[in-house]
Amino acid sequence: MTGILAATCLICAAQEKVITPSVTCLYAHRDTCDLYLDIYNPAPGSVTSVEGVTKPAIIFVFGGGFKMGERNNETYLPWYKMLTDEGYKVIAIDYRLGLKGVKGMGVKQVRHLDKAIHMAVEDVFSAVSFLVQNSARFDIQPDNIVLSGSSAGAITALQADWESANKTEYAKELPEGFRFAGIMSFSGAIYSDKGVPKYQSAPAPTLMLHGTDDQLVPYTRIKFLNLIFAGSDVLAKTFLENGYNLNIYRFKGSGHEIANNMIISFSDEIRFLETNVMRKEKRIVDAMIDDPSIPIPSWARATASDLYK
Repeated sequence: MTGILAATCLICAAQEKVITPSVTCLYAHRDTCDLYLDIYNPAPGSVTSVEGVTKPAIIFVFGGGFKMGERNNETYLPWYKMLTDEGYKVIAIDYRLGLKGVKGMGVKQVRHLDKAIHMAVEDVFSAVSFLVQNSARFDIQPDNIVLSGSSAGAITALQADWESANKTEYAKELPEGFRFAGIMSFSGAIYSDKGVPKYQSAPAPTLMLHGTDDQLVPYTRIKFLNLIFAGSDVLAKTFLENGYNLNIYRFKGSGHEIANNMIISFSDEIRFLETNVMRKEKRIVDAMIDDPSIPIPSWARATASDLYK
């Protein structure tokens, strides 16, 4: 079965019935807005453990260039349903859009990007704190939370785990001793003003997917003096050199469409969750995927200039 046909079948299966949140909660008040999260509980009758280990709750951070997007966008709902059908709890969150209204994206706008990323990270950490404080109410294990994201959300997920591993000022918002059980990044990167990002302690087991020709979130890097926006290729080198727990799928010739590749890569995500996260095995994967059948929507070839014009 080709990639596009398999994906179509999965989407059809996921859309057999509409998925709606089991719970919607206000998790934080900000000066500019209130932030909510939706919790989608595992589907009735689904298997919620593997070999006696409970499947993790998966926080999802939506994409949109830090200027647009919403937690319940219909693009994501089929994926949420696929996860809940597999016995996972999905938590889709709001966050502040720090680049809303910003025009242009270059060296002069770096401070805006830095601020937007860290605003999103702060909101993720607030959501984590809320969930941990209410873990009994929502049936969540505080040490069994995976953070995932698409595009801007993937940047936020990778950055959040980096801040946590390095115990930065931002990480003080997290509950004492908290670490993510895993990270899933669909076209992500990390912003650093100290060169290539390094880790004081090992990052969480991490799944990265990225197109090698991505024009929105760099697959390699964007660098100016000591400022660097390090994409999956650069981060993978750090992970592999240090023996960190990594699965990376590089999509040859693909662009930003991989940011929404969650359905096509679903089997790899489940294997990562069950093997690297739940069984805590260090199964290292570094794969180049050449699949011309992956759909390319019109927005996938956009550049930063297009997005912030």
